[in-house]
Amino acid sequence: MTENDPSGHDAEKARPAGAQPDAEQSASWAAQPAPQQTDATGLGGHATPHTGAQQAYTPEQQYNPWSPHTQAQQAPAQEHQTQGQYTQGQQVPGHQTPYTQQGPSVYAVPQQRQASKSTSGKLLAGVAAIAVVVGGVAGGTVGYLTGDASGGSSVNALDAPKPAQQTGNLPAGSVEAVAQKLSPSVVELQVSGRSGAGEGSGFVLSTDGYVLTNNHVVEVAAGGGQIQAVFQDGKKGTATVVGRDPTTDIAVVKVSGVSGLTPVELGRSDDLRVGQPVVAIGSPFELTGTVTSGIVSALNRPVSAGGGGDQTTVMSAVQTDAAINPGNSGGPLANMAGQVIGINSAIYSPKSAQGQGGESGGNVGIGFAIPIDQARRTADDIINTGQAKQTFIGARVQTAPTGGAQLGEITPGSPAEKAGLKSGDVVTKLDDRSIPNADALVAEIRTRAPNDKVKFTLADGKVIEVTLGGQPVTPN
Repeated sequence: MTENDPSGHDAEKARPAGAQPDAEQSASWAAQPAPQQTDATGLGGHATPHTGAQQAYTPEQQYNPWSPHTQAQQAPAQEHQTQGQYTQGQQVPGHQTPYTQQGPSVYAVPQQRQASKSTSGKLLAGVAAIAVVVGGVAGGTVGYLTGDASGGSSVNALDAPKPAQQTGNLPAGSVEAVAQKLSPSVVELQVSGRSGAGEGSGFVLSTDGYVLTNNHVVEVAAGGGQIQAVFQDGKKGTATVVGRDPTTDIAVVKVSGVSGLTPVELGRSDDLRVGQPVVAIGSPFELTGTVTSGIVSALNRPVSAGGGGDQTTVMSAVQTDAAINPGNSGGPLANMAGQVIGINSAIYSPKSAQGQGGESGGNVGIGFAIPIDQARRTADDIINTGQAKQTFIGARVQTAPTGGAQLGEITPGSPAEKAGLKSGDVVTKLDDRSIPNADALVAEIRTRAPNDKVKFTLADGKVIEVTLGGQPVTPN
């Protein structure tokens, strides 16, 4: 997460002691958490929202490659520009060509012709040979030198008329068509509170001002801060937090004094395919309305929501290579029909791409979005009841030494106990989804809704059906 993340402003202040990554540690993807028991629901009764600061995503407080990407108020880094140089060219024997001078222009003044016809012919031949090499760079100069002798004239692109203006409808399924459809519904959220300030993105759910975004975008304003929504046409409105869920990194805000907004069209995320083209829209680095495109590069990737590094916030994310940067948080990831299929939430920031103090680097082609099916269910709970509802089984879980998710303490009366699960059971599959570790089990449970029936396959081959439970989330 960058220092401009609303949830991570003053990240240095908010970061827990010991959370700064070790400069000698590797950003290995293969690092596994040490056995540490955690409730597979992600909550031990009540949710504890992560601070949103740049925290390590490895369970042992090691370096965190996943980071949320809201944009913060940061002094721009000094850019380094390299002054180009012109190098001295090859001379034609006996004469200096117009390309041998070193200076600010490649169009040097030609030398005087010699009286001898044979010498003049050599000069023109030399210029013609150079023209083959330098092509367009010296085309104008060659025309000047040879036009006089041949009687011809140069052709200048500046003299050609402008082409006809683009008209007609945009091609269906194009990036342009998606941008035209979705951009009016994308909102920039400028957030401030006692612990910091920053900005992120969101998108319109209703004509009367409900906007869906990330929890880590707005949580800094949840305790009495301010949120200003800026729409594509430049209109602004004050927004308030309706409800938020730190465990899924989802929040809903309501913009006051607006009407006639353009809601997005929500798609579905349960039928996404790897390689499918997608478009991301948001406000990276406060550049409102930025559109990027790419593909779905992976599915069901267990990632800590908002980059907090807490297993209680692990989600089953949509991975994409569409450029996502700080400030894109909360913005939509859409399919080529312009339907929202995810909420951009985190980016992978290798250690080499991070700045001093662990601040998130820019896009490296690996970003993560919350699946819209999960976000839709949570947003609906928040709008209707003011509270999100969390799916749980009531068991602590850790990664088994031989792979899979090993259950620990089972809560009495919980869905896990009612289904007959025991402490020590190792879950290797949930329905048809492989479970290689504890994070994968937590993420898969979160994608389901309360009262869904799922099948747990244990390491010994036994299959147990579990009816998932639900409990309200009360963020602090």
